[in-house]
Amino acid sequence: MRALTWHGKRDVRVEEVPDPKVERPDDVIVEVTSSGICGSDLHLYEVFGPYLEPGDILGHEAVGVVAETGPEVTGVAVGDRVVVPFNVSCNHCWMCRQGLQSQCETTQVTETGSGAALFGYTKLYGQVPGGQAELLRVPFGNTLPIKVEHGPPDDRYVYLSDVLPTAWQAVEYADIPPGGSVTVLGLGPIGDMATRVARLRGADLVVGVDRVDARLERARRLGTTVVDLRETGTDAGDAVRDLTGGRGTDAVIDAVGLEAHGAPVAQAAQWAVGLLPGKLARPLMERAGVDRTAALYGAVDAVRRGGTLSLSGVYGGAATPMPMLTMFDKQLTIRMDQANVWRWVDAIRPHLTDDDPLGVDTFATHHLPLTEAPSAYAAFQTKTDGMIKTLLRP
Repeated sequence: MRALTWHGKRDVRVEEVPDPKVERPDDVIVEVTSSGICGSDLHLYEVFGPYLEPGDILGHEAVGVVAETGPEVTGVAVGDRVVVPFNVSCNHCWMCRQGLQSQCETTQVTETGSGAALFGYTKLYGQVPGGQAELLRVPFGNTLPIKVEHGPPDDRYVYLSDVLPTAWQAVEYADIPPGGSVTVLGLGPIGDMATRVARLRGADLVVGVDRVDARLERARRLGTTVVDLRETGTDAGDAVRDLTGGRGTDAVIDAVGLEAHGAPVAQAAQWAVGLLPGKLARPLMERAGVDRTAALYGAVDAVRRGGTLSLSGVYGGAATPMPMLTMFDKQLTIRMDQANVWRWVDAIRPHLTDDDPLGVDTFATHHLPLTEAPSAYAAFQTKTDGMIKTLLRP
């Protein structure tokens, strides 16, 4: 089969690789029909090379059709259409029963001290082959795939794999009061969807912060009050306070994470570590890694006293400094995590209808064949061609 494979910093290639096979009795093989490029994929493209090996298959947002099942699979059948959550979770351990599928005790990667395994996401998370491919092996075939109806386009359902539950959880964790306010930092796919979910769930004022014209204009058209960081500098706090009578919003969602603009020293450190061989780079990242924290500091600044920070952007620095004095003084609540996909599926599904209140049917800005994935990664990284969300079609 063809799959997108990692070969080095900013070097991904579509190659012929062996087809996946049923390895356990409850495995299923899914013929992928669409797979998204996620903002967190760019962290693999740019930063997390020390945890990848040449040939690793990328991608964790897939929808497709069941092509083969193991002998113990009864939950789905050949021909069923399914979405594959990015968490590799069993859905029956203690953590999964608490709705914490991202901490699944069956697939926790104990050798790296990480939570549940993830599709297509480095040795830190199990080195499980990903879904930017023609075929995908999916374990826990009775409990992991999300069965969806045939008929509507893939765009209707593919975001159940990651974008929708991640945005939904970000808003849930933000704990926005009825009729309240929220600032979303970063209007990439997750931040954009979080603004939509926040409005759907009753927020009166939704502020979106970014520096990319296409993202700002798209959010503005949908009713978000936008703040352009090119006009305010790296800090949007003053602009947010101007919109809220000097107070700040009730909540801030950080949908940016470790590669934020405005941290040149940390950026240089990330680049330097990324140039080292993996055996040298991994200990540095694990013991002395520093994130680019402009978005995190901006979130602390923009939220009102007594408010809530919800972190959905990926962070990975072991030694990332935190403004503890300010956070303590402002009496902030902070929640964060990889999204627990299955926890939110039942809440999201009623909104995946023909009237499309979240705009999922038109959410993708680009639909491209898998063969164009390398150029799509490059365009997404440089934020060119109006690219916000790309779906790859094998």
